[in-house]
Amino acid sequence: MNKNQKADTVYMVEMALLIAVILIMAFTPIGYIRTLGLEITLIVVPVAVGAVTLGPAAGAALGAVFGITSFIQCFGISPFGAALLAINPIHTFIVCVLPRTLMGWLTGLLYQGFFKCGPLKKGALALANLCCPLLNTLFFMGTLVLFFYQTEYVQGIAVGLGAGNFLTFIVLFVGLNGLVEAAACFVAGSAVSQALKKVVKH
Repeated sequence: MNKNQKADTVYMVEMALLIAVILIMAFTPIGYIRTLGLEITLIVVPVAVGAVTLGPAAGAALGAVFGITSFIQCFGISPFGAALLAINPIHTFIVCVLPRTLMGWLTGLLYQGFFKCGPLKKGALALANLCCPLLNTLFFMGTLVLFFYQTEYVQGIAVGLGAGNFLTFIVLFVGLNGLVEAAACFVAGSAVSQALKKVVKH
């Protein structure tokens, strides 16, 4: 086996392992922390790890897997997702999949950009792992507002939160969830990414 073949094999093995981790987390209690509203998801961690260690394309693929599992959750597993699915299945699919795919891709690009920037090189890994959940929240809430904010269901939630406009709704609806996701990915994602970077040289 030559060097390129070995690198390709390592790449495929890592991808397979990360996809397996995403699937396990998605369909067991360890992937989501259930709340009365939006679930806190920890699946951003393996997506961030893949984007940082394997590159933007891998990040996009892993994000898409995450998004598809999120859409599957809408079929009776996630009450919030089920409500969106009942309103518009196509828009629900877009809200679930597109933000996660973009999140993984951009996380990989940001890591590469940070790494090439002298002052940020040492902190590139941690910064990328922090950006991943923030991008997830930004893109998810952006598409949610775009497609569902004017619906009776989401307006009911907005009224309950006391949100007078969509920006206030985003802040109040995400709240603690976004902070927990960001903290988890920053700590766990950075640690795992650093370990993989040391063990595996692509």
